[in-house]
Amino acid sequence: MKRTRIVDILRAAAPGTEVLVKGWVRTRRDAKGFSFLEINDGSSITNLQVIAAEAMPGYDIVQRITTGCSVAVAGALTESPGTRQALELHAAEITVYGWADPESYPLQKKRHSFEFLREIAHLRPRTNTFGAVLRVRNALARAIHEFFQDRGFVYVHTPIITASDCEGAGEMFAVTTLKLEDIPRTKDCVDYAGDFFGRKTGLTVSGQLEGELLATALGDIYTFGPTFRAENSNTSRHLAEFWMVEPEMAFADITDDMDLAEDFLRHIFAACLERCADDMAFFDERVQRGAIETLRGIADSRFERITYTDAIDMLEKSGESFEYPVKWGLDLQSEHERYITEKKIKKPVIVIDYPREIKAFYMKLNDDGRTVRAMDVLVPRIGEIIGGSEREDRYDVLLDRMRAAGLSAEDYWWYLDTRRFGSVPHAGFGLGFERTVQFVTGMQNIRDVIPFPRTPGSAAF
Repeated sequence: MKRTRIVDILRAAAPGTEVLVKGWVRTRRDAKGFSFLEINDGSSITNLQVIAAEAMPGYDIVQRITTGCSVAVAGALTESPGTRQALELHAAEITVYGWADPESYPLQKKRHSFEFLREIAHLRPRTNTFGAVLRVRNALARAIHEFFQDRGFVYVHTPIITASDCEGAGEMFAVTTLKLEDIPRTKDCVDYAGDFFGRKTGLTVSGQLEGELLATALGDIYTFGPTFRAENSNTSRHLAEFWMVEPEMAFADITDDMDLAEDFLRHIFAACLERCADDMAFFDERVQRGAIETLRGIADSRFERITYTDAIDMLEKSGESFEYPVKWGLDLQSEHERYITEKKIKKPVIVIDYPREIKAFYMKLNDDGRTVRAMDVLVPRIGEIIGGSEREDRYDVLLDRMRAAGLSAEDYWWYLDTRRFGSVPHAGFGLGFERTVQFVTGMQNIRDVIPFPRTPGSAAF
């Protein structure tokens, strides 16, 4: 008999159907003449109740089953007299695939601290919370691909190993085959001539620059892959390895970029609410009250659009006591962004036209010479969720901005070539995937929304 997933039983199965279920035992309790097992197979946050009668062959084995054991249960579905679910499974046969010693299996309690679960990241997906996180993560990833594919974007793969630092922050992980105990040097510098690539290389912090190259050939593209940042930060908002979604559009300006970002967020949030209703109900009840209402509000709303100058004016007139100073020319902090979205405008906001000094070299310079065509999408609870811009497509202006940022034109000759040969207006943005999952679920620590977090001092599992 072919295995039936529990989620399919809960959605559409009928009483009397013969099924085979395979999963892990959450609990077992005994009554006179019966044992009751709660089985979960990862397809749903809801367990399936299994009833094993004393007269069933192999019942002595059933009484040895403990939390964490993996089993196969064959039997017939019947209407459940309880209120928790409509159907239960009356077992005709139970097979144990793997035992779990109750003295050493660490997931015995119904609730564990997230700190403890990070220490057993290989087992935490079996808990309700982390199973739900991973299903939401899957639903969002599926919705991301659907959104871009339905709009004719081409999914491309940009390099993980690169010699360019898109952000210019110098926080890249080095990639080398040089012997670390005997690194060759030329005066005070490392000599990379004998290295694998013959030059200094690292793990990418963004696929944007390469994405721009592909957009100038394919029109509309998007990347969705891992990126890396060697920032020695142990906050609840930082990971050393994280996933980014980065679309780029040829023949597009900042307005096109804002329209795409707004439609994109509305689509993926609506899809998550539809496909992960049970998991979102769990997060709304147990993790972040109002999570569903917040997502529904974003999915159903039009975003407000304001300039950076407008935002600074709002903040200066707010009467709020902020931890970080508010002044034209300084970057907006999370507390400022949350005030704008939660207290002032009370809906998602797109802020545009930031000072050139606080934004990257590739963002298009406005005619005022002071600001660039950058845009940040702000949402309640976390502030910025998307950052993007119209890209500087003028060769001379881009070259001047690169020099001002201390970047070598020789190192970025290939990037400059796209401005020499058939340059076009183009725009794009980046969305941090883990930060988005964190926002959707209400989880407080970004380490709890990726299966195996990579942070300073931690690369286990």
